[in-house]
Amino acid sequence: MMIDNKNEEFPIVDEMGNILGAVTRGHAHDGSKILHPVVHLHVFNSRGDLYLQHHTACGGHVDLGESVSQALHREVREELGITDFEPESLGHYVFESQREKELVYVHRCVYDGEVKPSQEELAGGRFWAKDEISENIGKGVFTPNFENEYQKFFM
Repeated sequence: MMIDNKNEEFPIVDEMGNILGAVTRGHAHDGSKILHPVVHLHVFNSRGDLYLQHHTACGGHVDLGESVSQALHREVREELGITDFEPESLGHYVFESQREKELVYVHRCVYDGEVKPSQEELAGGRFWAKDEISENIGKGVFTPNFENEYQKFFM
């Protein structure tokens, strides 16, 4: 598993995504609740099954100087080995936990090619049928962030 670089820089944004400054990863995640952007991609196959890793969608932080699209393509390439996908933007929302506050840009795509999860980034993953996801919501199988996002955008 990769170790976080606490000095890596992220943009500070407002709720509309306007860049206001910069913050280090360490400070963004230390409880300061400085709003910074992240990207999520929900990868469906043509049967409607959703690929999940660590019981959540693919995604990561937008680096300082990087666009949302650039970050999305970088994260999907790094995590799933996918380079030929067409993302559909579903919008954005603010997610807040005890240690951070993120502006989450949500995307989806349909992809029937090979998924090659990074062994450095992830411990694998698989496609889940919609019924299987629905049956496991609220049972501690998925991350709370994934459950909230799935219910908001896909149920």
